[in-house]
Amino acid sequence: MSSLFSPIAVGGLTLPNRAVVSPMCQFSSTDGLAMPWHWQHIGGLALSGASAVIMEACAVEPQGRISDADLGLWNDATEDALRRLIADIRTFSDTAIGVQLAHAGRKGSLWSPRSGNAGWQRPEQGGWTPDAPSPIAFDAKYATPNALDEAGLARVLQAFVDSARRADAAGFDLIELHGAHGYLLHEFVSPLSNHRADGYGGSPENRMRFPLEVARAVRAVWPSSKAVGVRITGSDWTEGGITPDDAAVYAQALEAAGMDYVCVSSGANTPTPPPNPAQPAYQTPFAERVKAAVDIPVMAVGMIVTPQQAEDIVASGRADMVALARGFLDDPRWAIHAAAELGAPPPIAPQYRGASPVAWPGYAMAHAKG
Repeated sequence: MSSLFSPIAVGGLTLPNRAVVSPMCQFSSTDGLAMPWHWQHIGGLALSGASAVIMEACAVEPQGRISDADLGLWNDATEDALRRLIADIRTFSDTAIGVQLAHAGRKGSLWSPRSGNAGWQRPEQGGWTPDAPSPIAFDAKYATPNALDEAGLARVLQAFVDSARRADAAGFDLIELHGAHGYLLHEFVSPLSNHRADGYGGSPENRMRFPLEVARAVRAVWPSSKAVGVRITGSDWTEGGITPDDAAVYAQALEAAGMDYVCVSSGANTPTPPPNPAQPAYQTPFAERVKAAVDIPVMAVGMIVTPQQAEDIVASGRADMVALARGFLDDPRWAIHAAAELGAPPPIAPQYRGASPVAWPGYAMAHAKG
């Protein structure tokens, strides 16, 4: 019996296996709207055999975007586009579909990677001045952000709540709050980006205050029959930043706030890169540390490539689930092939069963190594 292909309860959902498609920014939106690219991208991944597909970061307000090509979920038009997408997927797949709700914070108003430009897209170029906990730029190529005041904090919190309501109405099964990668919720938690002197800065409890307020407010409007979690950072990879022990304390607070799971990533709150980003499963030790501190499911992510890697992580109890991004881009049937390798029934659509590893005699030849 494969551990990776055993079911797991996450909030109100029961997922048939532990392999999840991680959110991946596509920078292919216009005015926050899902476009034809998203139909083929998410629709294809819904046939991957993964138990859940989490859509890319959707900004909760226009000034919360990383770039002007980001998806959004802040008005009727953006909600309607995603509702149509989910409805279309439901005609051929019952895979759980999630959405990552995000606010870019000080890392907002960048030129889209597809634009050919880099750095801050200034207001006179169609961008904006981003908001953050403190007026500290990420680096010299980024804007110096505005520090959120009391009214700004209330606006952003309400934006998360409104987007959560819209996600429910659009038909999503799962919400993941983006609290990692140097975006707004991460910026509040990290002492490297939060230098506030009010009740939202200083001590760890104060720095966690706003993200926890967001988590509780979203929990209050999100159905218990679905699932809501948070992607957090296990390390800032910078002296004086968040440590794995800090991440464990934060995860405990998120569990107390009603979150159904946490996904543990790392880095990207400073220009300092991880020391070994190409090392297999290099972030999994952070997930393992968090899992020792909480009872809710913990998801590992980061350079998890092969089925056996994923199986070992789950079977050893280092994490309860694994999330892959580029693995699914490289092989859109990753979970189907993983099941075949691990001896589990392939989670394949009926229309494709003729090409199932257990039905197609050519499968072994097609996937032979060497």
